[in-house]
Amino acid sequence: MTMRSKLFALALALPLALTGPAGSFAAEQELALLGSYVGNWRGEGALVGGDRNEPFRCRLTVATGNQGKINYSGRCTLVNATLSISGTIAYNDAARQYEAAMSSNAGFTGLAIGRESGGRISFDLKERQKDRTGSDVRIGSRIYLEGNNSITVDFEVEFNDSGEVLTASVPFTQ
Repeated sequence: MTMRSKLFALALALPLALTGPAGSFAAEQELALLGSYVGNWRGEGALVGGDRNEPFRCRLTVATGNQGKINYSGRCTLVNATLSISGTIAYNDAARQYEAAMSSNAGFTGLAIGRESGGRISFDLKERQKDRTGSDVRIGSRIYLEGNNSITVDFEVEFNDSGEVLTASVPFTQ
């Protein structure tokens, strides 16, 4: 797999992982939990798979938005490419669920439903996309908001034609 294909795969997968929504009026506890993630975050990881591991660094800014939402924007640098994402995360009181929406500089947009369990909110996304050559790519990502002080993003990209799988896990801290 070429470096260009790896960068494109990462550009598709990372935004999936850092997804955000259209919220409504949320309960006080849920709003407080979301607000606890406001701040500047940094993380490092490695894209594993292919010819060799590729290290990358990420920055993520989480800010208070309107109507109980939090807004986020992030950038990751991998080799000579910069990937960026932005979106919102909210608690939809009517549906009793967290929702995240996002967009990226790779042209991807997405929506994910978050699940809360034991002080952790997790968002799971699974998508199928086409790579630059038109081949099918399965993309899965998961973001964890944990314990008011940690964000972790895991993702996986599988190229259906070759069966090659790229994975990464990026722990963020403030």
